[in-house]
Order: sequence, then structure tokens, then C-alpha cells
Amino acid sequence: MATETRGRRNEGRMSLGEHLVELRKRLIIAAAGLLVGLVAGWLLAERVWDILRRPIDDLQEQGRDAVLAYNSITEAFDLKVQIALFIAVVITCPVWLYQIWAFLAPGLTRREKLYGVGFIGAAVPLFLAGVFAAWYVLPNIVLLLSTFQPTEDAYYQSARVYIDFVLKLLLAVGAGFVMPVVLVMLNFLGVIKGKTILKGWRVAILVIVLFAAITTPAVDITSMFLLAVPMVILYFVAVGIALLHDKRVDKRRAEEFAEYGIDLSEPDLSDDSDNGGGKA
Repeated sequence: MATETRGRRNEGRMSLGEHLVELRKRLIIAAAGLLVGLVAGWLLAERVWDILRRPIDDLQEQGRDAVLAYNSITEAFDLKVQIALFIAVVITCPVWLYQIWAFLAPGLTRREKLYGVGFIGAAVPLFLAGVFAAWYVLPNIVLLLSTFQPTEDAYYQSARVYIDFVLKLLLAVGAGFVMPVVLVMLNFLGVIKGKTILKGWRVAILVIVLFAAITTPAVDITSMFLLAVPMVILYFVAVGIALLHDKRVDKRRAEEFAEYGIDLSEPDLSDDSDNGGGKA
């Protein structure tokens, strides 16, 4: 029985019960990683909060009456938990991404497993780069939006509302930076061709610009530009990688057919025969 189970695992085939056991195992490991990350996030929460609130401090240095307010006695605690959880999700992303991949790996071929490792290896730094890009433009966004308020009025911002806005911005831009990796992954799995991705470049640029415009104020052209340009560059990098991969696949396929005497580069002989028949 044990030999049969190991054989099914080696072949990538598992029973429903084995899938459930494997799922439970992966969820426990991911949860344990998040728990450790949550402890680290709790210890780092105050430092991270000092960084995230810096745009408000900049307004104070400019002479504005800008204050982050807590509207309930539990809001400060809830805020710290929220920041700690965000830190845990970010710093443990290699752990839970690997657990997702490891759960899917038994049903994948060896080549697809390598693609999964490459996906994780590229997605993590790109996600962090997106978070950094969002943080880089955040002070400009806060400064711009504060200009619509008369200078003689006090700027009292709810801490909960502010942190929700900041974290959503960081996560949205981080996810946006990962999308080119998803396109490459789909191409490597044979779901979409590089030429198909390239044909949609106009739509892709429009979507990227709209995404940058939604995540930043419409009048803040500089911040929108700083977000959109790297995403456009990453999109065309993904297109280039997909086209190179398709070229290699086509070459390898042509070599495989050549072993059986089939030349994929030959023109359609039916037209030639028809033409020849007409001349005769």
C-alpha cells in the first residue's frame, strides 16, 4: 500500500483524501509562516507606521495644521494589528507563494514545476518593487490632495481611513507590477502566444494608464507617469520574453517533426499542384 501511494505521488496522481491531507499540510505551514510574520510585524509596526505617516508630517513641516485622529478607543490597537498583518503578508510572501506552488506541483510536469519556481522568483521582487514605487509617489499624492483644502482650515484625517488608503495603494500597485509575470507564466504554459500579447499592446497601455490614473489623483500627472512608465516597460519585457519562448518552442517542434521527415517550413503543396495541373 505504501509503495502504491509513493508511486501515485511520483506520477503526480493523488486520491481525493491525499489532496485534502496535502492541502491541510500546506495551509498549516502557510499559517505558521504568517503567524511568525505577524509577530515580526507587531514588533515593526510602530516603525512602519512612522514611515507611512511621513507625508502627514511633511504637511506639518510646511506649516499646515495636519493631524491624524483616532476616533475610538480601540482604533489605535486595530491600526497596529492591521499594519502588523500587512507586514506579515509582505515579508512571508515567499512562504505562502511556495506553499501554493507546492500544492499544485504534484499535478504539474517537471518543466511546469520549473516555471512555477521562476514565477515565484520573479513575482516577489516585482511585488516589492511595486510597493516601493507606490510609497515613492505617496507623498506627492497626499500633498496634491491637501492643496484643495483652504490653508486656514485644519486637516484632521482619520487614522483608519488614511491607513486603508495607503495600504490599498501599496497592494494595488504591487499587484500591478506582478501582472507581466502572470502573462509570461501563461505563455510558458501554452495558454497564450507572444504575438497575441503583442497585438493587444494598445489596450494594455490604455489599461495601465487607467490603472495609474485610478490609483493616483487625475491631476497628479507626475505620480501617474512614475507609476505607468515602469509598468509599460515591464509589459514589453514580458512580450519580448514570450516571443523568444515561442520562437524556441517552434524551433524545437520543427526539429521533432523533421525526425519524421516533415518540414513545417514547406509551403502548401496543394496550390502548386493545382497550378501545375492548369498549365498542363
